[in-house]
Amino acid sequence: MPSKQKHGLGSGLSALIPQDIDSSILGETLEKVHKLALELIDPSKDQPRKHFDEDSLKELAESIKEHGVIQPIVVTAAQEGRYLLVAGERRLKAAKLAGQKSIPAIIRSLKELERLEMAMIENVQRVDLSPMEQAFGIEHLHQQFGMSYDTIAKKLGKAFSTVNNIVRLLGLPKEAIEALNNKIITEGHARSILSLKDYPEQQRALLKHCINGWSVRQAERFVTSIKSGVVNEGEAKARVALETPETKTLGKHLHTKVQIRRMAKGGRLEISFSSDTELKRLIDHLGR
Repeated sequence: MPSKQKHGLGSGLSALIPQDIDSSILGETLEKVHKLALELIDPSKDQPRKHFDEDSLKELAESIKEHGVIQPIVVTAAQEGRYLLVAGERRLKAAKLAGQKSIPAIIRSLKELERLEMAMIENVQRVDLSPMEQAFGIEHLHQQFGMSYDTIAKKLGKAFSTVNNIVRLLGLPKEAIEALNNKIITEGHARSILSLKDYPEQQRALLKHCINGWSVRQAERFVTSIKSGVVNEGEAKARVALETPETKTLGKHLHTKVQIRRMAKGGRLEISFSSDTELKRLIDHLGR
């Protein structure tokens, strides 16, 4: 999965969390937080993440040395006084790397975890959720319950590619997230904006054009132009236009509407006709 920018969850996540369930599972409160010895905590074999970036772990370890572990991990009680990790394996590894002896943890029972997990899955399946609410909910299941995106997709009855595309929305710039939440742009616009993450200046320009009324198709053509090497916004914008001086000239010559649609390589000209008779006229005219 791509790295995601961190944004406040706001009402997006709170709308997904059942109000009758203990929210301490979220790690957002210091109530019921215990200091557990690292040696008593075992990682789960079901953790979706198998490989961790060493440089990133070292950075987190340095932060832990200075500030401690800010967000508690989540564990469940196992046999003989040991604990099984539910969420927070990266924090656990970094704490060990930092030389910590203990770590803040929230201890939940399997029954409580299963209840919250089921409620979260049911809520993410709601048809009235916005794309960003779905993305927050799916990422919450991934982070807080240690579920792989493939497992989440199966539980939600969705294709893995669908879940992957939804979660990728979390990588949008803050302004684009706000525009999507406020229904100023659509999910299609958002995907085009997201695809320009390696071109921040052009990404901001595309967001502005989408807010000002560009269609999803126009946004896609803008992206195609940028990725084909046209990094100048003015040139890319010109390539988005369906009509150019040349198409207007050709249209006058043919006495009909002519449009151009550019693609990654080349493009196509579209010549409009309103009837079979007009189509025959155009064919005869072009044939001459």
